[in-house]
Amino acid sequence: MKTRHKRIALIISGLAILGLVVTLVLNAFQSNLVFFFSPTQVAAGEAPKGKSFRIGGLVKEGTIKREADGVTLRFVVTDTEKDMTVAYKGILPDLFKEGKGAVAQGKLGADGVFIASEVLAKHDENYMPPEAALAVGDAHARAAANKAAVDATAKTVTQ
Repeated sequence: MKTRHKRIALIISGLAILGLVVTLVLNAFQSNLVFFFSPTQVAAGEAPKGKSFRIGGLVKEGTIKREADGVTLRFVVTDTEKDMTVAYKGILPDLFKEGKGAVAQGKLGADGVFIASEVLAKHDENYMPPEAALAVGDAHARAAANKAAVDATAKTVTQ
Protein backbone atom coordinates (compact mmCIF):
# COMPACT_ATOMS: atom_id res chain seq x y z
CA MET A 1 0.00 0.00 0.00
CA LYS A 2 1.29 3.40 -0.93
CA THR A 3 1.88 6.14 1.63
CA ARG A 4 -0.88 8.19 0.07
CA HIS A 5 -3.41 5.35 0.52
CA LYS A 6 -2.33 4.85 4.13
CA ARG A 7 -2.84 8.56 4.84
CA ILE A 8 -6.32 8.52 3.27
CA ALA A 9 -7.26 5.39 5.27
CA LEU A 10 -6.02 7.05 8.46
CA ILE A 11 -8.05 10.23 7.76
CA ILE A 12 -11.21 8.23 6.99
CA SER A 13 -10.87 6.10 10.14
CA GLY A 14 -10.21 9.25 12.21
CA LEU A 15 -13.36 10.89 10.84
CA ALA A 16 -15.38 7.72 11.55
CA ILE A 17 -14.16 7.66 15.17
CA LEU A 18 -14.91 11.39 15.54
CA GLY A 19 -18.42 10.83 14.16
CA LEU A 20 -19.00 7.98 16.61
CA VAL A 21 -17.84 10.09 19.56
CA VAL A 22 -20.08 13.02 18.55
CA THR A 23 -23.06 10.67 18.18
CA LEU A 24 -22.49 9.19 21.65
CA VAL A 25 -22.10 12.62 23.28
CA LEU A 26 -25.25 14.00 21.64
CA ASN A 27 -27.21 10.88 22.62
CA ALA A 28 -26.10 11.22 26.26
CA PHE A 29 -26.96 14.91 26.23
CA GLN A 30 -30.44 14.25 24.78
CA SER A 31 -31.24 11.52 27.32
CA ASN A 32 -30.22 13.76 30.26
CA LEU A 33 -32.03 16.88 29.05
CA VAL A 34 -34.88 17.84 31.42
CA PHE A 35 -37.28 20.72 30.75
CA PHE A 36 -39.22 22.81 33.29
CA PHE A 37 -43.00 23.30 33.10
CA SER A 38 -45.40 25.18 35.34
CA PRO A 39 -48.66 23.56 36.54
CA THR A 40 -50.53 25.79 34.06
CA GLN A 41 -48.44 24.47 31.16
CA VAL A 42 -48.93 20.87 32.30
CA ALA A 43 -52.70 21.42 32.52
CA ALA A 44 -52.62 22.87 28.98
CA GLY A 45 -50.96 19.67 27.71
CA GLU A 46 -47.58 21.22 26.90
CA ALA A 47 -45.62 18.73 29.04
CA PRO A 48 -44.16 15.63 27.36
CA LYS A 49 -46.03 12.36 27.83
CA GLY A 50 -43.94 9.51 29.24
CA LYS A 51 -40.77 11.62 29.56
CA SER A 52 -39.13 13.10 32.61
CA PHE A 53 -39.54 16.84 33.21
CA ARG A 54 -39.55 19.32 36.09
CA ILE A 55 -42.54 21.05 37.61
CA GLY A 56 -42.29 23.88 40.09
CA GLY A 57 -44.09 26.53 42.04
CA LEU A 58 -45.25 27.05 45.60
CA VAL A 59 -46.24 24.18 47.88
CA LYS A 60 -49.90 24.86 48.66
CA GLU A 61 -50.76 25.34 52.34
CA GLY A 62 -52.31 22.31 54.08
CA THR A 63 -51.66 19.84 51.25
CA ILE A 64 -48.72 17.77 52.52
CA LYS A 65 -50.15 14.34 53.36
CA ARG A 66 -48.32 11.13 54.25
CA GLU A 67 -49.83 7.93 52.81
CA ALA A 68 -50.42 4.72 54.77
CA ASP A 69 -47.08 3.19 53.75
CA GLY A 70 -45.32 5.93 55.76
CA VAL A 71 -42.86 6.75 52.97
CA THR A 72 -44.98 8.21 50.15
CA LEU A 73 -45.99 11.85 50.43
CA ARG A 74 -48.53 13.77 48.40
CA PHE A 75 -48.60 17.53 48.13
CA VAL A 76 -49.87 20.17 45.72
CA VAL A 77 -47.61 22.52 43.75
CA THR A 78 -49.28 25.68 42.47
CA ASP A 79 -48.34 28.64 40.31
CA THR A 80 -51.38 30.44 41.80
CA GLU A 81 -53.37 29.74 38.63
CA LYS A 82 -53.38 25.94 38.40
CA ASP A 83 -52.57 23.21 40.91
CA MET A 84 -50.71 19.92 40.34
CA THR A 85 -50.72 17.00 42.78
CA VAL A 86 -47.28 15.49 43.31
CA ALA A 87 -46.53 12.05 44.78
CA TYR A 88 -43.01 11.48 46.11
CA LYS A 89 -41.55 8.40 47.73
CA GLY A 90 -38.55 9.29 49.84
CA ILE A 91 -37.22 11.81 52.29
CA LEU A 92 -37.97 15.47 51.60
CA PRO A 93 -35.27 18.14 51.94
CA ASP A 94 -35.10 19.89 55.32
CA LEU A 95 -36.09 23.24 53.79
CA PHE A 96 -39.23 21.80 52.13
CA LYS A 97 -42.26 23.56 53.66
CA GLU A 98 -45.78 24.62 52.80
CA GLY A 99 -46.02 28.03 51.16
CA LYS A 100 -42.41 27.87 49.93
CA GLY A 101 -40.94 27.29 46.49
CA ALA A 102 -40.16 23.78 45.29
CA VAL A 103 -39.19 21.99 42.09
CA ALA A 104 -39.95 18.31 41.49
CA GLN A 105 -38.50 16.13 38.74
CA GLY A 106 -40.36 13.08 37.46
CA LYS A 107 -43.10 11.94 35.10
CA LEU A 108 -46.80 12.58 34.76
CA GLY A 109 -48.85 9.52 35.71
CA ALA A 110 -51.87 8.25 33.79
CA ASP A 111 -54.17 9.59 36.53
CA GLY A 112 -52.76 13.13 36.18
CA VAL A 113 -50.64 12.93 39.35
CA PHE A 114 -47.01 13.93 38.94
CA ILE A 115 -44.79 11.06 40.17
CA ALA A 116 -41.61 12.72 41.44
CA SER A 117 -38.25 11.00 41.56
CA GLU A 118 -36.56 14.04 43.11
CA VAL A 119 -37.77 17.09 45.06
CA LEU A 120 -35.71 20.26 45.46
CA ALA A 121 -36.50 23.01 47.96
CA LYS A 122 -35.51 26.64 48.12
CA HIS A 123 -32.23 27.56 49.82
CA ASP A 124 -33.22 30.49 52.03
CA GLU A 125 -36.15 32.78 52.57
CA ASN A 126 -35.14 35.10 49.70
CA TYR A 127 -34.51 32.40 47.10
CA MET A 128 -36.93 30.71 44.74
CA PRO A 129 -35.78 28.60 41.79
CA PRO A 130 -35.73 30.91 38.73
CA GLU A 131 -38.12 28.68 36.79
CA ALA A 132 -40.61 28.62 39.67
CA ALA A 133 -40.35 32.39 40.18
CA LEU A 134 -41.00 32.95 36.47
CA ALA A 135 -44.01 30.60 36.49
CA VAL A 136 -45.52 32.30 39.55
CA GLY A 137 -44.84 35.77 38.05
CA ASP A 138 -46.48 34.77 34.76
CA ALA A 139 -49.53 33.45 36.60
CA HIS A 140 -49.83 36.68 38.61
CA ALA A 141 -49.56 38.74 35.40
CA ARG A 142 -52.32 36.68 33.71
CA ALA A 143 -54.53 37.01 36.79
CA ALA A 144 -54.00 40.80 36.86
CA ALA A 145 -54.81 41.06 33.14
CA ASN A 146 -57.99 38.99 33.62
CA LYS A 147 -59.03 41.14 36.60
CA ALA A 148 -58.44 44.33 34.59
CA ALA A 149 -60.56 42.96 31.73
CA VAL A 150 -63.38 42.01 34.12
CA ASP A 151 -63.22 45.42 35.81
CA ALA A 152 -63.33 47.20 32.43
CA THR A 153 -66.30 45.09 31.35
CA ALA A 154 -68.12 45.77 34.64
CA LYS A 155 -67.45 49.51 34.32
CA THR A 156 -68.80 49.53 30.76
CA VAL A 157 -71.94 47.62 31.79
CA THR A 158 -72.71 49.97 34.72
CA GLN A 159 -72.40 53.08 32.59
